Amino acid sequence: MEVVVRGAWVVDGGGGPSYRADVGIEGGRIAAIGGPLRGGRVLDGGGLVLAPGFIDMHAHSDLALLRDPDHSAKLAQGVTLEVIGQDGLSYAPVDDRTLAEVRRAITGWNGDGADIDFDWRTVGEYLDRLDQGIAVNAAYLIPQGTVRMLAMGWDDRPATEAELGRMRRLVAEGLEQGAVGLSSGLTYTPGMYASDGELTELCRVVAGYGGYYCPHHRSYGAGALEAYAEMVALAREAGCSLHLAHATMNFGVNKDRAPELLKLLDEALAAGADISLDTYPYLPGCTTLAALLPSWATEGGPEATLARLRDAGTCARIRHVMEVEGADGCHGVPLEWGTIEVSGVAHPGNPELARFVGRRLNSFEQARRLLTEDQLGTTVLQHVGHEENVQAIMRHRAHTGGSDGILQGEKPHPRAYGTFPRYLGYYVRELGVLSLEECVAHLTSRAAARLRLADRGLVREGYRADLVLFDPETVGAGATFARPRVLPTGIPYVMVGGRLAIEDGRRTDALAGRSVRRRRA
Repeated sequence: MEVVVRGAWVVDGGGGPSYRADVGIEGGRIAAIGGPLRGGRVLDGGGLVLAPGFIDMHAHSDLALLRDPDHSAKLAQGVTLEVIGQDGLSYAPVDDRTLAEVRRAITGWNGDGADIDFDWRTVGEYLDRLDQGIAVNAAYLIPQGTVRMLAMGWDDRPATEAELGRMRRLVAEGLEQGAVGLSSGLTYTPGMYASDGELTELCRVVAGYGGYYCPHHRSYGAGALEAYAEMVALAREAGCSLHLAHATMNFGVNKDRAPELLKLLDEALAAGADISLDTYPYLPGCTTLAALLPSWATEGGPEATLARLRDAGTCARIRHVMEVEGADGCHGVPLEWGTIEVSGVAHPGNPELARFVGRRLNSFEQARRLLTEDQLGTTVLQHVGHEENVQAIMRHRAHTGGSDGILQGEKPHPRAYGTFPRYLGYYVRELGVLSLEECVAHLTSRAAARLRLADRGLVREGYRADLVLFDPETVGAGATFARPRVLPTGIPYVMVGGRLAIEDGRRTDALAGRSVRRRRA
């Protein structure tokens, strides 16, 4: 054996009891489980848990994987696979015009990309670029908002039959090139302009390829339950598997309402629907400040949005919608500025902008100034979550883990650096919300099943050696809201493809990650 992990407690991802064994790795795969085994390199697993590498079902590392070969933000958590292309906005498929527009639209998520050579235009070309070597493996969702942008620009109108046909072809091409499904951001323009009928047609294409639909649906606030039900009905109409992104119940209107969501899901599952979901184990959400605007204020793209923000009369209308009516961008809930904390700006060298980082806003005028001077690149935390909802949802049998981690900004949400060890340390060891075996299954095999990965997500002979060794007594998130980039504790070893990426708690130079492409149903 090239590597033997000796005497670890194996929590194999299947949800069953742990057991003690040696595990041998050869040729990037698990070659033997039992013992005693002999190998060229022996890792002492005494007192440690050996588990499959964690799968981040909702990641925003689309450019970070290319920009930052180290990528310890995820590797140090034990993450060995990320699903990117989330929330309906990413960088393939594109043409030159669309690429420039999407780069600007999601600067707050990924930076403007000035340091990236965008030498791809198709989904396949982007995946090929990842295959040149990245820190962790990555699967890709075709972003529906980008597809709509490519087919018909930023217009708030129904697609023509010709435009819908082009969108179908773009989705089919992306799936043929290896994407695992389709994502939407239905509170983000221009994807939110799509009708249910338009989305259903695209989901029919996804279903035909055995992929899944992953919507950030139309409301996580005032209309949350209705929005969840809408997505369940849409996916069932299309015959498509459904994965609900960051499935939270936030804002005051949804306090203690997680059981209603879970009842909806249980009824659909009992009726034969194929549904899964992901959550992050924190209360605040994270997005761009511009995303909170009413959708009509962002029609036409970034320049049109900025022009409206500079016009006093239009700003008065925007403010009224946000503070009194509840903008669709803020999930239909009248906005309380004190819940909005600035986590990063696109131009930190500007001292007038930088002084807002880490502070909560107190007025629309502050927000307008930030949006205009920061060219819509500001990221924010929204302090709107409820602990009882978080715990109830993470217990559900369809639950998986997703960080929704935005790695940009001076003070990013700590979920980017802490999601998976926080599950293990806080919710398993300290609170006992889940058993260790249950939690590992949520973070590994359940996600692998959604992705249709036949050889990942379990510690089994023949499976890929994407593995994590952690100390169940000390594992925990180091990241906090005050210090969000601190790495976790208690995770000394992480393997990607049988190569040590984290060794004795330190990052090696391994770049063993590759694209993980869709398998046919």
